[in-house]
Amino acid sequence: MKKTLAALAAGFSLLASTALAAPEPADPKKQTAWHLYLTAKEAFDMKQAEGAKVLFIDVREPVEMMFAGFTDVVDVNVPFLLVDPTKFNPSKPVLAMEPNPAFRDGVLKALEARGLDTSTPVLLMCRSGGERGAPSARALEGTGLEKVYVVVDGFEGDSDKSNPKGPWRTVNGWKNSGLPWSYDLNPAKVYLRPAP
Repeated sequence: MKKTLAALAAGFSLLASTALAAPEPADPKKQTAWHLYLTAKEAFDMKQAEGAKVLFIDVREPVEMMFAGFTDVVDVNVPFLLVDPTKFNPSKPVLAMEPNPAFRDGVLKALEARGLDTSTPVLLMCRSGGERGAPSARALEGTGLEKVYVVVDGFEGDSDKSNPKGPWRTVNGWKNSGLPWSYDLNPAKVYLRPAP
């Protein structure tokens, strides 16, 4: 009876933590097969409520985190894209980013390392929730994962286009929601490229 009550309580806890999930983005490029979306605040609340029963992944490039900030609330960093320092992006004046060939395996290995399985909710957070959030989730289709959430406002949030100093990312997101973060990286959680 105690086990049944504990299981029911855990189920209600997870249901309560996802009941206020963010609405599905209108842009089809930001949608996923799971149709599961959270704001940064909701992701933080779910991680606080569920702890080790949720795998929270930062999918940003490690160099990006070094300059934009990091939260130790995430369980692990598995970048979806990696900077290619040998070439520029053809459409904007930044270095090119290429898909991380170890992304899918990295996510599955992170689950396994924690004794979790494909029924575990996986939360994915990128910079702004747009360019890598849904694409990183779509890269996980076919892995058997049952619940993959995208943090729709990401780590830095949206740009305030009305800001007279420029379109800085000062709207929503992890950093702008008063959630814990710093410029200090946790070496135990940050992705290191394999040696050539």
